[in-house]
Amino acid sequence: MPDKPEPRVDVDLPVRVFGMNAAGHPFSQNAHARNVSDHGAKLSGLENQLKPGDIIGVQVGDKKGRCKVVWVVEAGHLQKIEAGVQMVEGQQSPWRAEMQPTQPVAAPASRNAHDKRKFSRQQVPFPIEIRDERSTSLHMRTNTADISGRGCYVATMLPLPVGTVLHITLWLDSEKITTPATVRACDGGVGMGIEFIGLNQKTRERLQLHVEKMAAESGLSRNARGTF
Repeated sequence: MPDKPEPRVDVDLPVRVFGMNAAGHPFSQNAHARNVSDHGAKLSGLENQLKPGDIIGVQVGDKKGRCKVVWVVEAGHLQKIEAGVQMVEGQQSPWRAEMQPTQPVAAPASRNAHDKRKFSRQQVPFPIEIRDERSTSLHMRTNTADISGRGCYVATMLPLPVGTVLHITLWLDSEKITTPATVRACDGGVGMGIEFIGLNQKTRERLQLHVEKMAAESGLSRNARGTF
């Protein structure tokens, strides 16, 4: 970590906060983000009890991100509950547009032979179908929150447990591809991380190039959400 504090911006930014509260019940509410940085913020106006370590979702416009609660205080009648949150590793802050004056965007790194095993996640809504191997009743059609050649993250209030085996169907151009997959991360009330375990290297690379192209065309290519 750098010795000097990271740049912060004082704002009063309307946000939507959602997840599971301290009682284990799903919630979704409007709140405000203040004193934001690329890696966290102070949230105020919360009406649901949270505790340090909870994972919640925060949305600004059409941008979403997952955060870990660091601290919680009762802030009185006007501010209600305040919480300090930190972005989960690999997540971009949904308020990053507020940080642009102090955080210039770096040029995207070029891909070469040494990068082939890296699959950077792209924040694009890629359509997929999800089936639970153990239950024929679960058939979900949805869009990803982010995706790479190795896996994806799907926003859902009721994520499946870690270790659940799934069948994922997706399309590359006109080709239908089905692969077994495993739930690797479960964030209650927020979503789940899924790893594609049945794709060969060539298909992984095709999928990666496809989603990178989608991200570039939509202006979202940052190569900054980490690797799956």
